[in-house]
Amino acid sequence: MLRDITIGQHFPGNSILHTMDPRVKLLLTIAYIVMLFVGSNPAGLVISIVFLTVLYLVAKIPLKIVGKSIKPILPIILFTAVLNLFFMTGTSEPLVSWWILKIYKEGIYYAVIMAVRIICLIAGTSLLTYTTSPIVLTDAIEQLLHPLAKLHLPVHELAMMMTIALRFIPTLIEETDKIMNAQKARGAQLDSGNLRQRVKALIPVLIPLFISAFRRADELAMAMECRCYHGGEGRTRLKQLHMHRSDILIAVVAVLVFVVIGMSNLFFARIG
Repeated sequence: MLRDITIGQHFPGNSILHTMDPRVKLLLTIAYIVMLFVGSNPAGLVISIVFLTVLYLVAKIPLKIVGKSIKPILPIILFTAVLNLFFMTGTSEPLVSWWILKIYKEGIYYAVIMAVRIICLIAGTSLLTYTTSPIVLTDAIEQLLHPLAKLHLPVHELAMMMTIALRFIPTLIEETDKIMNAQKARGAQLDSGNLRQRVKALIPVLIPLFISAFRRADELAMAMECRCYHGGEGRTRLKQLHMHRSDILIAVVAVLVFVVIGMSNLFFARIG
């Protein structure tokens, strides 16, 4: 299951989304996340799913990759859906009533809505990393946060830390998989027993993982010092970020879609 996690990975390509200005992609991703929680109605979520599917097809990224990225978080999705299912009350009579558990029509509605929201959230944010390299993403974050530098905030260092953390997610996942396979080869029972036994069996995995993570961080810091890295002061870039007509066109289309989602939310709120 760990190998199915694709968060933080970059899939090189030549599509219009790959060559798009990363600053525009980052802002549109934030706006998409906001609209997911603003458009709390079936029509808004359907439009969001269709729009996201079209973007994946344009980027030529197989949809099965999205399924792999969602598979590890299925327990979280199910847990969230169950909470909404059993703890959301309604005005009508409950559909199912057993002991202290009652299921209302509103509970089923919000359980499905919340599950779809989380899936769209993961798929939407993953598309940003799928189509943007970590170096370009660092430059985009730094330029967007540049106004905060007037407040003496270490903008470059913050952008670098965020990108390094995102970049090393796949590396740590791969390292965890190797450690788990090594422990299983030594007879560790990681997939059997009750919950307490499974948690206890993870200790031989977590300790080597933390040691490996600190070792990698030390090696990375040493490599950056050897290359005379001194932060963003006086730093030049090999590739400068420029906006093109295609970036503006995609941004306009995305904003129109977000407006339609917002209007659908207002429509459902008015008739509700």
